[in-house]
Amino acid sequence: MAYRVKTYTLREEAAENGTRYFISFKDGQGGYHELEVSEQFFTEFRQMERRNRNLLQSDERHKEFFELSDEALNKRARVTPKGVDELIIEQERSELLHRIIAALPEIQRRRFLLYYEYDFNYYDIAAMEHCTAQAVRRSVVLAREKIKVQMKKYLCP
Repeated sequence: MAYRVKTYTLREEAAENGTRYFISFKDGQGGYHELEVSEQFFTEFRQMERRNRNLLQSDERHKEFFELSDEALNKRARVTPKGVDELIIEQERSELLHRIIAALPEIQRRRFLLYYEYDFNYYDIAAMEHCTAQAVRRSVVLAREKIKVQMKKYLCP
């Protein structure tokens, strides 16, 4: 981490007219610089160092010091990932559903997609299409029934 490597040093020096505070560092060209700073700046810098150190220590306490296998990570996961076969079946089912929806008559397809895909209610769709909500509902129900029949035909031979 960047905070572990200090690129500066803090120094206090007692003098006869009080304490003086310095920050020393090397610039990008390797030149050494020392700046005298105010007590308030010096104190803030020290507090920043402490906060960063505490943060690093907290990170170290909460870090796991061994590598977990994929199996161990999957056991810890809230939702277990799907297997390859499940993903393939899901993809095929999705493609089949899209083909069946595309084969619906244009009005049924449009109303079905507005209702299920875009979450419009029957009244909103009816207002868009200048018809009654009952006509939209009947169209969506018929489309859903056609889709069910086609899906059963392919999935349950």
